[in-house]
Amino acid sequence: MDFGWSPEENGFRLQVRAFIREQLPADWDELALTEEESYQHGRRYAVALAGRKWRVMHWPVEFGGLGYNHWRHLIFSEEAAYHRFPGASDMGTGFVGPTLMLFGDERQKQRFLPAIADATVQFCQLFTEPGAGSDLGSLQTRAVRDGDDYVVTGQKIFTSGGHHADWGWLGARTNQEAPKHRGISTFLIDMKSPGVTVRPLINMTGQHIQNEVFFDEVRIPSENLVGEENRGWYQMASTLDFERARIGWFAGARRMLDDMVGFARTASQGGRVLGKRPEVRFRLADLAVALEVGRFLAYRTVWMLEHGDIPNKEASAAKAFSSETNQRLANFGVSMLGLYGTLQRDSKHALLRGRLEQMYKETVFYTVAAGSSEIQRNIIATRGLGLPR
Repeated sequence: MDFGWSPEENGFRLQVRAFIREQLPADWDELALTEEESYQHGRRYAVALAGRKWRVMHWPVEFGGLGYNHWRHLIFSEEAAYHRFPGASDMGTGFVGPTLMLFGDERQKQRFLPAIADATVQFCQLFTEPGAGSDLGSLQTRAVRDGDDYVVTGQKIFTSGGHHADWGWLGARTNQEAPKHRGISTFLIDMKSPGVTVRPLINMTGQHIQNEVFFDEVRIPSENLVGEENRGWYQMASTLDFERARIGWFAGARRMLDDMVGFARTASQGGRVLGKRPEVRFRLADLAVALEVGRFLAYRTVWMLEHGDIPNKEASAAKAFSSETNQRLANFGVSMLGLYGTLQRDSKHALLRGRLEQMYKETVFYTVAAGSSEIQRNIIATRGLGLPR
């Protein structure tokens, strides 16, 4: 196995870095932006990427891509995450588009995939409910056929980007009598439809990223049903596999680790340079090894995609490992900084721009979002190791 990159791939990585340098200000600090500023920057950079067709470079040309292989897209995703470049990916490019290619009809593909590619349509994912998170098969939002429409009633929660989305990727129950995994269907829903209400959920960092979404007899044209009725569970599972197989989980953490190492080389505590304290060196080295392992877990999922397979247990392994490694990194980082590690970014005494304090709070939900670590281990056990349920 050759783990090296070809000259062409290395050249492409340099192109990506040059593009990022051209786009981002020299003093780029995304944490200094308001939520609205951050959103507007993300949209602007998404449009810039779309101009080069880089958002979906691995998609077929007819859907707005360049037909590149998945390895080039991985290189791009690594660099974008490491350099904290906004707008590189979203629900549409990362999850909805790839699933739509597998299960959507030709009309749906032609309508939505080019619009996702050129950043003119934003999607949110409408799966999780108050009583159906990790056990997603228990969702209760209903879609009842009425003539040429489905009438949707219910509630979703923790919908990332729902307040900005134009369209949603909805999972709803269409057969109340079927076993829970066999009575679900998936739909494309216009988020501006009458009866859709989006309410903000503010997280512990004070950010509005997620939302509650309510459906009060919302009518969806039957042509927006994706795939076969009552077969939506399998489509949702594929969407989640794409969501979990992301190199950005590790590349972003690697950037934070590099910042911590740079800080430890010069900063002192108690008259001694942090980087010369064995307990600090060992923990930093341990995290570096973990992130390298995680990188190759993510590479394995890309290798499968390149060979036409959908990563399942492999995506779960990468997701669980990345969630827990990010938490370990944030926990140790705050500890390494001592009491300064608890200062928020607006304090003049905050170290590393308060990034570790922010990361500490942000990563709390990592082992729950996109399927809890317990669910990931169940998938690895049953679908990977063949263990009984």
